[in-house]
Amino acid sequence: MRKVTNTLWRSLWTLLGIGVIWVLSLSYFILSDAHQEDVGVTGPHRPRWLGQAEEQSPKVTLPPSLRDHQQQIQSLQIQIEAEKEKGRLKDEMIGHLRSDELQLHQQVAHMEKLVKLQEEKKVKTDYREEFLTLQIKMAEAEKEKERLKDEIIEDLRSDKLQLHQHIAHMEKLIELKAVKEEDEVEIAKERCSLPPLDGFPDCKAKLEWMKVSWRSDPCYSRYGVNGSLCSFLIYLSEIESWCPLLPGRVIPADEENLEEDTGPAVVRGNLSDLYSSLQKRVEFRWIHQRIVSMEEIWVEAGRSLSAKYNVTGRKAKQILVYPGALTSESGFRIAEAAFSGGPLGELVQWSDLISTLYILGHHLHFSVSKLDLRQFLAFEGSCPTRHSEIEASLIYTDIVGLKQIQEVLKASRVNYRCKLRILDTFGTEPDFNHVTWAQKHNLNGPFGGLNLIPMQFYTMFPHTPDNTFLGFVVQHQLSAKETERLNSTKRQNQALVYGKRHTFWEGKEAYLDVIHKHMEVHGTVDHSASIPSYVINHGIIKGSEVQVLLRQSKVFVGLSFPYEGPAPLEAIANGCVFLNPKLDPPRSSLNTQFFKGKPNIREVTSQNPYAEAIGEPYVWMVDIHNSTDVERALTAILNQTIEPHLPYEFSCEGMLQRVNILIEKQDFCNKGASWPPLSALRVLKVEANTSCKQACQQAGLICEPAFFPHVNNAKDLLIHGVDCQTSELSDSQLVFPAFNRHRKHCVFQSDPLLFSCVRSDRSLTRICPCRDYIKEQIALCKACI
Repeated sequence: MRKVTNTLWRSLWTLLGIGVIWVLSLSYFILSDAHQEDVGVTGPHRPRWLGQAEEQSPKVTLPPSLRDHQQQIQSLQIQIEAEKEKGRLKDEMIGHLRSDELQLHQQVAHMEKLVKLQEEKKVKTDYREEFLTLQIKMAEAEKEKERLKDEIIEDLRSDKLQLHQHIAHMEKLIELKAVKEEDEVEIAKERCSLPPLDGFPDCKAKLEWMKVSWRSDPCYSRYGVNGSLCSFLIYLSEIESWCPLLPGRVIPADEENLEEDTGPAVVRGNLSDLYSSLQKRVEFRWIHQRIVSMEEIWVEAGRSLSAKYNVTGRKAKQILVYPGALTSESGFRIAEAAFSGGPLGELVQWSDLISTLYILGHHLHFSVSKLDLRQFLAFEGSCPTRHSEIEASLIYTDIVGLKQIQEVLKASRVNYRCKLRILDTFGTEPDFNHVTWAQKHNLNGPFGGLNLIPMQFYTMFPHTPDNTFLGFVVQHQLSAKETERLNSTKRQNQALVYGKRHTFWEGKEAYLDVIHKHMEVHGTVDHSASIPSYVINHGIIKGSEVQVLLRQSKVFVGLSFPYEGPAPLEAIANGCVFLNPKLDPPRSSLNTQFFKGKPNIREVTSQNPYAEAIGEPYVWMVDIHNSTDVERALTAILNQTIEPHLPYEFSCEGMLQRVNILIEKQDFCNKGASWPPLSALRVLKVEANTSCKQACQQAGLICEPAFFPHVNNAKDLLIHGVDCQTSELSDSQLVFPAFNRHRKHCVFQSDPLLFSCVRSDRSLTRICPCRDYIKEQIALCKACI
């Protein structure tokens, strides 16, 4: 405000100065003009009256002396007139100056008034600013008051909550103390002691939960739970399966498995009754078509198996088939994409498993939604029902399905845990499966941490010995009519490229150009625009039409992707050589996006490692980026002749044999069950940095995880030449059992879920349980059939 006032004063003084200068300048210019008029009276500026007088007066000639006087008189008159004019101008100037002075006084008065008003405004503004400042301070004080009030209220609430929690905790302690005292009385009176918990790692934790939460659902009371230790143990051992049975007790007859009522399992001679169950569900459409197309082969394989082996005396099992990846809840849309070039590996395996189970004579039940699942498993609240219409002996599902089952069953899933068989294409290794280990070592992923016995995971190829090899069937046999047509098919100098998606072909032009120099190139691609112009594209076609192309072709060309699919074995089974691209470096979840999240770090060394093991002349390994290497392989292939080749384990009969023995012998519910037979056990002492998988393979054997418990103690190891002078139990590594040769100190595995065939250690010597196997039936030992 002070700055504004100073500015007004400066403006006022400036105007006064300009006014004074203007007045002085005006008088100077007026006088100057008057002087000029005076000097020039006789000129053009002479007064009009003087000119008129001259014109009117007569011209009289005067004497020289008079003329001089007359001129002087005239000059004086002119001066007098000039003086008069000067006086008049002076009066006008004075009038103007007075007027200007008046105006200047008025302006000065106005400026003084403005200054006065500005000063008054300044005072008002100062008061207003002080008032506003005071208002702001008052508002801030009010806010601070409210904040303190809220803090006090929150602190009071927190204190109240803590007080309630403390009271609840004290009540719980009192309740636990009372239950404990009651338990002690019960133990003394009824001898309801806690039995050995070997094989039941979750029993103690579940007992503690039941002590506090058994009232959370009325269903527990309906099963006789009353808050006592005995009632907890009876429920957790007889109704659910968290704890071992108490001594002298048996599961009531009406709650036993209803398996004895299902009759014998008889090898079926047709699949007709299966079709109605599949046709009801659109998710099984592709599976249904494949099974129908292979019915003759399956029926003949069943007859052949019955003729070679004794498959009588078996009980038919109630089996639930729940492919979670096909459910609408999964969102994968695998079933819909099957007819437009989508992945078929999982669908192939599911269709072949269903055919196998049905031919073997078991009763199948299908579900493709969580609603159907709940109805089939018959659950109420948090407890299983006492009477289920059908009690499943086995449940075949996948990892997606397992997660959905867990959502439906919640804590009661433990009742079905030992019955689960999980279809798992790429395999799950023990450290990824173990939930605590995976969390501790940052191995978490969408498919790990399931805490099952690793052998409950069923793989597509026999690549993970910690899991069980389920496999699939290579469709090389056709109906009689189609076989007759194929027999008339002549092999041409052509290659069929393995890749239905045009994206698989990207960056492979140079590789395909080399092949095109030697033979005609065919494809079954979804879009022709993105492939070389010389490729004869047949589009997405039926499986039977692919068989014809394979019979016509000499080479089945791998493009490095997709990994581990069934198609290369189909090519070999049709007498078509597979060109198998090497993968250098090997692909795994550590370096390849496709494998990210998969619960293993298994390395894939080629597009199809199983085919790689078959080797030449059926499979040729190539570096697709080395044209010389590709030329070498093509030259050798064109100069050879091969017959169709199919490993027995990928035939219908081979799968029937393998699955039948797994159903009959592999038992995860009976803790005393032992399979394979111990006569197949071969123990190897493996040097540092070598896994049991590698060591057993080098010895022409296979690592058998079911044998780990039989080499996980000093007594059994002594039989196999390992002298443990000292020993300890530990779950700190996955290489146990192991020993230190110098100290003769043994370390045994304390957690059975951490037995591993695939891990190694830099310092410890591993104790590896190996077994033999039937050629082209690696899942079975020689004494297993």
